[in-house]
This record gives sequence, structure tokens and C-alpha cells, in this order.
Amino acid sequence: MSRLKSAIWVAAYLRRCQTEGVFGAVRRRGAEEAGAIFVKLALLDGNAILYAPAPQSAYDDSRPTDRVFAPSPQQAVEERKIEERLQKEISFDPDLWIVEIEDKAGRHFLDLAKN
Repeated sequence: MSRLKSAIWVAAYLRRCQTEGVFGAVRRRGAEEAGAIFVKLALLDGNAILYAPAPQSAYDDSRPTDRVFAPSPQQAVEERKIEERLQKEISFDPDLWIVEIEDKAGRHFLDLAKN
């Protein structure tokens, strides 16, 4: 089995956010087929959390095609720090996607890697 194309996954993810009343938008469109996806969760208080693709070691062997994320860093930080990190990621991988959602309660609807 293969993984969903990034463009399809992002569209479905944004639809999920919308149905839950959470605003979301694509900030940077990456490679349609397999671009890495980063999700920035803005908490609307000047802080944010970045969810990055989890390392391969975090994937469940029974579901290797699912997209799994990990918060990076583990707690909310100033949005400026998240933006600096995203610029570094873009310089490393220009095909990545950036999706931004906004929710004061911190809801993100992502599958997270198990620690």
C-alpha cells in the first residue's frame, strides 16, 4: 500500500479542521505527491506549536502508510521561533508543505507518534 498524496492529505485535514470549527489554511504548497507536511498550531496568544513529520522509527509497523506527527518542540513557544524553524526547514527541503491552524484550545486532530 502507498501513502496518500500530500495534496490529498492536506485537503482532507483542512476539511476535518473546518468541520470542528477550527480555521486552517495552506501557507506553503509543497510537492503534490510526497512533500513533507508541517502543521503550525497558532494558539492566538502569540505562541504556537509546530507539528513535524515523525521520524521513521515512530511509525507503527501495522500502519506504515499513515502520516504521524511529533510536536517540535514539545511545548508552545513564541510564534517567531516557529517561523525561524520553518525557514530553516524550507532551506533544507523546498518541497515541504506548511499548514497553519488556529485554535485557542490547542486542538490539532493529528495522529501523534508514540513516545
